[in-house]
Amino acid sequence: MAVGPQTHLSHLECGNCSARVEPHRLQSRCGSCSGPLLARYRLTDPAIPDLEKVLSRPPGQFRFHEVLPNAAGADTPTLGEGATPMLRAGALGASVWVKDEAQNPTGSFKARGMAVALARNAELGARDFHLPSNGNAGAAAAAYAALHGVRVTVAVPANTPEALVAMARLCGAEVLRVDGTIADAAASLAGKDDGAFSLATLGEPYRVEGKKMMGYEIFWDLGHLPDVIFYPTGGGTGLVGMAKAFNEMEELGWIGSERPRMVAVQSASCAPIVRAFHAGAAHAEPWVDPEVSSAYGLRVPSAIGDRLMLSALRDTRGTAVSVAENDLDEATSRLASRAGISGSPEGGACLAAYEQLLAQGWLSPHEEVVLFNTGAAANYW
Repeated sequence: MAVGPQTHLSHLECGNCSARVEPHRLQSRCGSCSGPLLARYRLTDPAIPDLEKVLSRPPGQFRFHEVLPNAAGADTPTLGEGATPMLRAGALGASVWVKDEAQNPTGSFKARGMAVALARNAELGARDFHLPSNGNAGAAAAAYAALHGVRVTVAVPANTPEALVAMARLCGAEVLRVDGTIADAAASLAGKDDGAFSLATLGEPYRVEGKKMMGYEIFWDLGHLPDVIFYPTGGGTGLVGMAKAFNEMEELGWIGSERPRMVAVQSASCAPIVRAFHAGAAHAEPWVDPEVSSAYGLRVPSAIGDRLMLSALRDTRGTAVSVAENDLDEATSRLASRAGISGSPEGGACLAAYEQLLAQGWLSPHEEVVLFNTGAAANYW
């Protein structure tokens, strides 16, 4: 199916070399440099609704469907993803908010990307999909594959939480357990000649489009942009997506050139983006032999979108922080005991990073901060 009347999708553009690619058929990565493809829209079209009209619509992932790629627009099938609560967390800091993505379908932010990517790639004719996952993405892909009546195979590290494996299987996915990391899971799929379309992180153009809606929602929730955003960073789709959303909002005339300082948060046991950022590198070398972490979503030794992430951090005068495992676990407990948010270890990592940068004086207690809790605690049991 080609681009429909409910979307203003114009073309795809490589995030590394800027090559333009047409959006009317299935696309994976850039044919010129293998970089990630990003969707571009006709944002100056007078048919694009203004902010007031967008906010008059029911909240949810497809509230502003004109800046999503789906031909079905507002009629795209949904499981109720998006419109997650922005929670005031004064017990954690004077000006701290928590964007609680655990309240998405399948209990994590991965529902956002899969809601858009499964729908769009199914519109374009794909019926079989596969992806490597640390757990949450696989469970979300399985749920949306069931919604759209397509098939999906998920390869996960052998020590992925059983709750997430069971959720994916319950929704009809084939789940393969693979020794090693998500990189090994990806390698196991690369060798399969089954004709399935890959939904790997930034391996196709549309998961990032779902994740970018977190950036729009922050603006809608607060009525403005905060000073700082802390985001747990594995594959980095959300970080790339939010930076993209802010650029789109500026082109729409909703905001000026101001940006929140973006903070990428990683586990000290696997921190390739942190290492590259502080080394001043434009590319993140793979992390060799990452240790097991309770924050499964942060166990990503190599990310396709590393250049885009590093640019987003530097362009916003942000930074990258690694958090020790014991600090991460203790902060996850504090997130629950002090703020009532039963969150993921990745959410705990954001709180630990916030406390670390506050102690270092990188930010002040009076700056408005958004911490992301990206999943439900129950997904990790």
